[in-house]
Amino acid sequence: MTLTDSLPQPGFAHFLSQADAMAQFVLLVLLVMSVASWYVILVRLLRGWRRGRRSRAFLAGFRAAPAAGPAEEPYGRLAAAAFRAWGRHAGGGQAGEWLARALRRGLLDEAARLESGLAVLASVAASAPFVGLFGTVWGIYHALLAIGVTGRAGLEQVAGPVGEALVMTAIGLSVAIPAVLAYNAFQRGNRVLQAELDGFAHDLYDHLAGGSPAGEAR
Repeated sequence: MTLTDSLPQPGFAHFLSQADAMAQFVLLVLLVMSVASWYVILVRLLRGWRRGRRSRAFLAGFRAAPAAGPAEEPYGRLAAAAFRAWGRHAGGGQAGEWLARALRRGLLDEAARLESGLAVLASVAASAPFVGLFGTVWGIYHALLAIGVTGRAGLEQVAGPVGEALVMTAIGLSVAIPAVLAYNAFQRGNRVLQAELDGFAHDLYDHLAGGSPAGEAR
């Protein structure tokens, strides 16, 4: 057994015990960011799974008999808005225009729902690296202070603060990277769903205002 093996290896608990109030505050901010981003990620994944299951069930029934079903998912809410607008204005001369307005408003509402939580992910992805960088600068500042006080630039004076700085950088990146990946994935999923909803809205308009066969509505 060597002398190095017999020495206690510093871990994260040792890092926390050596961190000052500012470093601990930076860690707390990064922890809050991480919890917030993972909460948004998990909630959106759960909602997406539920939305997909309900949408498949609604579309299967809608193909067989187009009607306003339960408004529990985007397709159902869009269909409910369309049938409601058509039912109110079917006897008027501008029923098609009212239907188009209802569909546009429904698409905008769904787009707003799909954006829920993405601002949190975008904020975490953009700011977490800089929060970690602030911790890095703070650690380097402490290293320079240690050198100035002791008048020596030995390893024992700078190892702790520099290690603290590197840990802060790593934590900031570990918080930001999942948020970036999740944000991009959710944005892509939103674009796909919005394109499908746009096609569904056109089918609804053709079915109600144009008199197309019910089976053509997706």
